[in-house]
Amino acid sequence: MSQRQVLQVFEQYQKARTQFVQTVAELATRPQNVETLQNAGVMSLLRPLLLDTVPTIQQTAALALGRLANYNDDLAEAVVKADILPQLVYSLAEQNRFYKKAAAFVLRAVAKHSAELAQAVVDCGALDALVISLEEFDPGVKEAAAWALGYIARHNGQLAQAVVDSGAVPLLVLCIQEPEIAVKRIAASTLSDIAKHSPELAQTVVDTGAIAHLAQMTLNPDAKLKVRETAFHVMSLGQISKHSVDLAEMVVEAEIFPAVLASLKDPDEYVRKNVTTLMREITKHTPELSQMIVNAGGVAAVIDYLGDSRGNVRLPGIMMLGYVAAHSENLAMAVVVSKGVPQLAICLVEEPEDHIKAATAWAFGQIGRHTPEHARAVAAANVLPKLLNLYLDTQSSEDLQVKAKKALKSVLQKCTYLPALEPLLYEAPSNILKHVICQFSKVLPHDSKARRLFVTSGGLKKVQEIKAEPGSALQEYINAINNCYPEEIVRYYSPGYSEALLERVESYQPA
Repeated sequence: MSQRQVLQVFEQYQKARTQFVQTVAELATRPQNVETLQNAGVMSLLRPLLLDTVPTIQQTAALALGRLANYNDDLAEAVVKADILPQLVYSLAEQNRFYKKAAAFVLRAVAKHSAELAQAVVDCGALDALVISLEEFDPGVKEAAAWALGYIARHNGQLAQAVVDSGAVPLLVLCIQEPEIAVKRIAASTLSDIAKHSPELAQTVVDTGAIAHLAQMTLNPDAKLKVRETAFHVMSLGQISKHSVDLAEMVVEAEIFPAVLASLKDPDEYVRKNVTTLMREITKHTPELSQMIVNAGGVAAVIDYLGDSRGNVRLPGIMMLGYVAAHSENLAMAVVVSKGVPQLAICLVEEPEDHIKAATAWAFGQIGRHTPEHARAVAAANVLPKLLNLYLDTQSSEDLQVKAKKALKSVLQKCTYLPALEPLLYEAPSNILKHVICQFSKVLPHDSKARRLFVTSGGLKKVQEIKAEPGSALQEYINAINNCYPEEIVRYYSPGYSEALLERVESYQPA
């Protein structure tokens, strides 16, 4: 047998291996093929090909494994059990950039499913190899490594701390400053995944100077930087801001307001949601931070945003208005003056999801609980009957019922706008009714016009029909209302009075 014939055997074997890994990688892109591939024992066949002498076969085998592991946690677990991860980690340090990208993709695909699988990636020594890859010249390798680190860090504080301890944060901050858009975006997202877990982790990110760079990217995005990338930078700032007053103040001191508010008009709803979430995380801390957002025009901008949005993206805006209003009378009045109440009333009617309705009800409670003027603004928007209906509706979630009830009580205890209270006399259950009657008992003794209207509208008649426990608070409020009128008027509107009159007519003997 000639030398040529011998070599031909090896060439055919190489072609067969190449064709096999390429076909498997292609088949793995379609979900319907994954189960068949798994049942055929594809994992054990791909594993030796990771050590193949031909680089393209190695890379394609890693790519195929990544696609399979990405599909579900069972396949990701199979990759772990097949002892493939240590080989990938070793190769990350040794192989070329194409293989490094594919290996980082497999690590990311395994880590994304659960904290346990992410821990398996950490346990095989992946963090050090991924951090070294952040220093690679090739932007594709940096992006793949940053992405894998983000999927590890996002699960819990312990894993995020492991990423921090590996020295990743300073290198991720450098990645934000890279010219490549994809690298900026993934690095910002990974910093966000680290910072979100605790004040200590957020402080670690801040200590590396991340805020200044994230703020700069937010305010002066690269001409090529797409809106979605700006959104990642804003999201990172939001995750930092949420933990403490000090961290929120650091973000504010980066002078991103009011410039960042322009992004609330962005066509990309992801950008708009992240900017609103950032404001929510800042305003929740103190009246001073809320006042700063108000002064920058943040409340009016968020109210416009609520008018232009639908669904879940409204939630951070609704909560932001609630947080602002909760701090003080003046801040709540800023929400009222900016026409926040009618817009929130629209959200309450339009949104089908109970958790959004619950947040809106909570926001109304924060606005209306301060003074009669605040309560009147809420009541005049015809919100009280809607809150009552949500509280009484058996289809409402428990959280929605609780928040609607609490908001209703908060507003009622301050409301002196009687035309808005009167419809509740006919619909409210006794635990709400006592608050309504209480407000009438406070206003009627001092307002002769209101007393007359209360009679002509049928309010006094309705009060006489209410059956209250003797000595109860409700009975005391009813007595206070009755004391505002002559005794014969009260008797006239009491149940059974007309029958009593008829009996007197029947028993009357004319002279």
